[in-house]
Amino acid sequence: MSRDYFAQRHLFGGAIAATFPLRFQDVSNIRPVPDHQEVLVDPARDESLIVELLDLKLDVADNGSATWFLQDLATEQDAERVMIIEQSGVIEFDGLRFRNMPAVVTTAVGQMVYLANLRLREVGTDVLITAYEPILISPLSESASTVGAGLAVPAAQSGCVPMAEVFQLAVSSFKVNDWSLFGPAGCLGKISVPSNLL
Repeated sequence: MSRDYFAQRHLFGGAIAATFPLRFQDVSNIRPVPDHQEVLVDPARDESLIVELLDLKLDVADNGSATWFLQDLATEQDAERVMIIEQSGVIEFDGLRFRNMPAVVTTAVGQMVYLANLRLREVGTDVLITAYEPILISPLSESASTVGAGLAVPAAQSGCVPMAEVFQLAVSSFKVNDWSLFGPAGCLGKISVPSNLL
């Protein structure tokens, strides 16, 4: 049985929200995080969840975009190539729409990593939700002093919800509360009232 408690968490100053376990702590309370990212970690398990806002990659097709981003991430981290275990086709995310245009989502799963790409074309943004689940905890990891180096204990044995489920919930519950986060494109259609008239 899981000891995890879930809550809707506010990201990017409340402009975005997603649901995931309370055990994930905001890294920005410890160290600087780039403005286009929200990084959350479970220090007791060396698991992390990252939400990243990127300019829309127009040269990347919707079909397979998550796989493209996962390969790009592997290249950035000097990994040879990531082995893709599973990938989805393009899914319209009807619950997430700007004006009448729904977001489209693709997912890819590699060894130790889950990645979803939510494409918000109308506001020119690729949202990446990336979840990391260690198989082996390095002695150099900050978590090694807490949980010990070596093979990671499966989440279920630790009383935690498995990272695959945490990832699925974070993606399926993702919502935009304030589209102006995405700049002028997100503000179109809104009426601006001068403050002296309020």
